Amino acid sequence: MDLSLNPFSSGTRLRDMIRAIRASKTAAEERAVVRRECAAIRAAISENDQDYRHRNMAKLMFIHMLGYPTHFGQMECLKLIASSGFPEKRIGYLGLTLLLDERQEVLMLVTNSLKQDLNHSNQFIVGLALCALGNICSAEMARDLAPEVERLLQTRDPNTKKKAALCSIRIVRKVPDLAENFMGSAASLLKEKHHGVLISVVQLCTELCKSSREALEYLRKHSVEGLVRILRDVSNSSYAPEYDIAGITDPFLHIRVLRLMRTLGQGDADCSEYVNDILAQVATKTESNKNAGNAILYECVETIMGIEATSGLRVLAINILGRFLSNRDNNIRYVALNMLMKAMAVDTLAVQRHRVTILECVKDADVSIRKRALELVYLLVNDTNVKPLTKELIDYLEVSDDDFKEDLTAKICSIVEKFSQDKLWYLDQMFKVLTLTGNFVKDDVWHALIVLISNASELQGYSVRSLYKALQACGTQESLVRVAVWCIGEYGEMLVNNISMLDVEEPITVTESDAVDALELALKRYSVDVTTRAMCLVALLKLSSRFPSTSKRIQVIVVQNKGNTVLELQQRSIEFNSIIQRHQSIKSSLLERMPVLDEASYLEKRAASSQATVSLTKPTPSAASGGSLKVPNGAVKPPPAPLADLLDLSSDDAPVTTSAPSTAPNDFLQDLLGIGLTDTSTAGGAPSASTDILMDLLSIGSYPVQNGPPATSNISSPGQAVTKHAPGTPQVIDLLDGLSPSTPLPDVNAAYPSITAFQSATLKVTFNFKKQPGKPQETTMHASFTNLTSATLTNFMFQAAVPKFIQLRLDPASSSTLPASGNGSITQSLSVTNNQHGQKPLAMRIRISYKVNGEDRLEQGQISNFPAGL
Repeated sequence: MDLSLNPFSSGTRLRDMIRAIRASKTAAEERAVVRRECAAIRAAISENDQDYRHRNMAKLMFIHMLGYPTHFGQMECLKLIASSGFPEKRIGYLGLTLLLDERQEVLMLVTNSLKQDLNHSNQFIVGLALCALGNICSAEMARDLAPEVERLLQTRDPNTKKKAALCSIRIVRKVPDLAENFMGSAASLLKEKHHGVLISVVQLCTELCKSSREALEYLRKHSVEGLVRILRDVSNSSYAPEYDIAGITDPFLHIRVLRLMRTLGQGDADCSEYVNDILAQVATKTESNKNAGNAILYECVETIMGIEATSGLRVLAINILGRFLSNRDNNIRYVALNMLMKAMAVDTLAVQRHRVTILECVKDADVSIRKRALELVYLLVNDTNVKPLTKELIDYLEVSDDDFKEDLTAKICSIVEKFSQDKLWYLDQMFKVLTLTGNFVKDDVWHALIVLISNASELQGYSVRSLYKALQACGTQESLVRVAVWCIGEYGEMLVNNISMLDVEEPITVTESDAVDALELALKRYSVDVTTRAMCLVALLKLSSRFPSTSKRIQVIVVQNKGNTVLELQQRSIEFNSIIQRHQSIKSSLLERMPVLDEASYLEKRAASSQATVSLTKPTPSAASGGSLKVPNGAVKPPPAPLADLLDLSSDDAPVTTSAPSTAPNDFLQDLLGIGLTDTSTAGGAPSASTDILMDLLSIGSYPVQNGPPATSNISSPGQAVTKHAPGTPQVIDLLDGLSPSTPLPDVNAAYPSITAFQSATLKVTFNFKKQPGKPQETTMHASFTNLTSATLTNFMFQAAVPKFIQLRLDPASSSTLPASGNGSITQSLSVTNNQHGQKPLAMRIRISYKVNGEDRLEQGQISNFPAGL
């Protein structure tokens, strides 16, 4: 048969098959070529064609590398290995390493062939067997062939020794119990002169130390001297072109020997003392102007840090890292910073000497180096250097990139909180940070600042004056505005009257009108941020009590928010206006200065929250008690709360868990002034009721955005909620009307009278109640919705949320269209089960969505006027 006429016969050359595959224009054509070629190879295998067996195996290996199955050719590998010729064995062993792995049962059939080849007189065939065994050796093969490999370690040929050492590494990894068989041979081979043998044996010794404690102790006694000799000879050797790289003789052998020295010297004082001199020699003689030299120096430093080295040697190593920091190569500087962070645990004082250079790296153009240097600076801070280091970081904060300011701000705040021993210094630094990067300050940081100011009575006047001046100079930083607004509201009289002046202060002239101006400006500037605006309203309300002459003006400012589309601000505006206008008798007592916040409880709560969320690789120090503010490092975000509580129906972002009060009256007192602003970044577990009330009075937190999906926990709805923001302006029931003596008390003897649960300019919602005999905890409510406008409401949907101790079921509404001008109504039934009937009253928040002239609207409110006994 003429082979040239059949391009896919078993005699086709490898290059022809590769050319045909590459000429394929589509994957289908390539598969067809491979399929025809595999069929020809199968036919040759079945015919036991020995002339082209090695060629077929070469083609199978190429097909295997393309990802096609070639299992049918595995036995051909064994036949080639069993042949006597070197070319056939070479192809056979190459196919063995590619087509098979240690999990194949076929591999057991090749053990005998490997044993014969390991004892072959031809060193090249021995080398083939060693290479194959080193790649696919299984545990069973390792036990069977370990004596042959151990014997080959003692042969004269250096190439065979090198391959036998590498094969021994595979055997020791597969069967660690065999490590003791190679200990003596490995130690003796360290006297070799051939670098290839030496680097292989050093790697074998390293693997032996990892696999066996006995081998580690043996090599400590019998190999350290040989390693020192190797390192000395290589360091002092003359130019050798076959090993020279950038003027350094065999840097790879240098590095391997240094790593083995680190393994042997770790935890062993005698071994470490023996290698100290040679390590000092390598560290001082190696040139650092080439990359190969820097690699050796880095490995030498890591070895010095890893063994029981002398203090002088460690200082030398850290000085080398200091030189690395001045290198132009970013990679060298980065690894130097990494190593210096490890060195902090060994010799902090030596690292401190390079503090100036490390600080310069914080200002580097490379973001990776900046971040790593910042972490190192954070580790360098202690009680003695905290002030100069903080000053340097704050000075750089002003000119740093916006991308880096968040990390830098977090570290500065953590440093100041952790190491401050003087409250005045702490306040000064925090005020600087708030002024420069207040938009990057985490919520728990400025919360802690408010807690400290509340406890530092002697510094409250200084704080409010400093914050007022900062607010006048830079009112664009959000956290600065929040803290300043809170302080002005609490300590406004200290600002105006210059009370509690410190020696370092100069008197300033601030009138009552100026204080109100500052709050009014903040209220207008932060028209989008709900939390800041709510805090401004609270502060204005307090100033109306502190400065009676400004009460009318403040009332005008507060009333401007009565029509606000944000329910929280609208409710606050209505209630605060009622306090100013109708409740003068209780205003002074209601608006007294905040009680001193419990600093210890806050720090304990914050530390617990941080410990629950911080990474396991970065342990959080516990909060310390005493005069100074000691809180955990960094600003971390606690885990999201799993359930939504009653007062968090308005949270469209994510449900937030709030503290469940022990009694019902406290629950409604907390909501009296609109206290419901919870911050998802600071809400932790279940804090104490007193602390939560005080924190909520501060408006600490952020009001949930009203354009996300509705909270799903404890919310009942017959359909999907509309999630667009509602521009409507519902009028919320004034909760303070109950304080008026003219308000009639509910008739407890009445049989559950109807109530107006909710009313706005658009809607009126009426509830009727019915109970089944013998089931006091169950209540059936019939809700009636009336349209007060002249436009028809479509896509009408009603939702309700209740506390966790109440079960709620909503029946479908009678219609989704509400006629205009009260010409009809929508009715819907609600079934409520109060599992704590007689202990806690019913409470509910509602959300109503609809469309007016094609525009989405959303209204929501709280129902707290249920009849007694429900």
